[in-house]
Formats: sequence, C-alpha cells, structure tokens
Amino acid sequence: MYGQEKIKPYNAQGEKGKLVEEMFDNISPTYDTLNHRLSWGIDKGWRKKAIGQLAPYAPRTVLDIATGTGDFAILAAEQLHPDTLIGADLSEGMMRIGREKVQQRGLSHIISFAKEDCMALRFPDATFDAVTAAFGIRNFQDLDKGLSEMCRVLKKGGHLSIVELTQPVSFPIRQLFNLYSHTILPFYGKLISNDRAAYSYLSATIEAFPQGEEMVGILKKAGFAEASFKRLTFGICTMYFATK
Repeated sequence: MYGQEKIKPYNAQGEKGKLVEEMFDNISPTYDTLNHRLSWGIDKGWRKKAIGQLAPYAPRTVLDIATGTGDFAILAAEQLHPDTLIGADLSEGMMRIGREKVQQRGLSHIISFAKEDCMALRFPDATFDAVTAAFGIRNFQDLDKGLSEMCRVLKKGGHLSIVELTQPVSFPIRQLFNLYSHTILPFYGKLISNDRAAYSYLSATIEAFPQGEEMVGILKKAGFAEASFKRLTFGICTMYFATK
C-alpha cells in the first residue's frame, strides 16, 4: 500500500472511494474557481503539455480518468480532435458541471461522461487509443489496480498521459511548497468552499504520493512496456507518459 492510499477525506472510516466521491460532490460548485486561483492559472499550461504528449499519435478514441468537471477532456477534444472522448469519474456533482461546460463549448457530439469506478472499469479490453488523467490518480483507493485497469482498456501500442501534482525535491522550492500546501491551500479551501478538511486532504495526498522514478516503476508493474516522466514548474507538477 502506498502512502496516499492510507489517507482518507475527513479522516473518516470507511471505503476510500466512497469518501472521495462524497468529498468531490461537496466541493464541486467551487472546485474550478479554487483550482485555477490556487495555481495562478498555471494548471492550464500543465494540461496543454500533457495533451501535447499525445498529439503525434492522433488518438481517435480517448478515455479521461477522474475527469472531474471536464477541463482536461475539453482541452483534449479541442487539441486532439478525437472521434469520441469519454470522461469517467466517481462524482456526479463534478460531472454535472462538466456536462454543462461541454454543452456550452459545442462538444457534446464528441465528449460524453460516465460514472465509473477506476478500480473496475466497465469498458472491454483494448477499447481506447489513449487514456489520460489530470490531478486525479493520487485519489485512487488502490493505485496498482487503477493503473492496471487503465492499461487493460488501452489498445496495444496505445498511450497513457498523466499530469499530477507532486512535492518538489529541491531547496527552497520544497519548503515554500510545504508552507503553501499546509497553510494557504486549506485556508482558501475553507474561505471559498467552506471545506477546509477537503483541501487539507488534497495537500496530504500530494506529499504521500510516489513520484518520479518510483512512479515509472509502478507504471511498468501495471503492464506498461515503456514509461517516462518530466517535472514541470520546479517539480510542483510531474507529467508521465507510458505505452502499452
């Protein structure tokens, strides 16, 4: 078991997946506002880079795991022009907002949403050309199982692109990031969403989540033949790219 798997929203007892679903349903109305404000909008550039990893392969079918309110799915549809893109998530509250955004952007003919448990996806083997995930896999109840499922639904030769928040490794960025994540992030979480505990949980999972070379090893263990990573913005964020 990896460190972040032991951390549960609200420090509550019970199945982590259900607690994560409840947490994101609770913060869904203010999630986009906080997400962009707390990252100073840099998260949009991170998403673009992660999608750019897939551009040379022109995937026709894409699955966006932990899609949330659909920002990554929308950007992928606009940049990659796939035939179909499915956004999968546990939280109906988050996807409800995503559906509204997709309709406003005129992308309903490409993007659809499905409530899915990433530990047991209902899609057949070898369904998708590409699988993506932005800022969501650290909430998995079982990281190995979730990544194995992502590999299973990929076609042979298909690609996985992940972008995830990570703890910087160098001084003084690591210390500044710790200060930010332990004080500013929970404070604004409470101020805007009235849910300090949710943002304290999200900070804790960043620190506990495996990253860099360790994460590459985990991806290969999950069934990917090749995997690599690239740190962005002083290591605050890390991109992973893997091939089945």
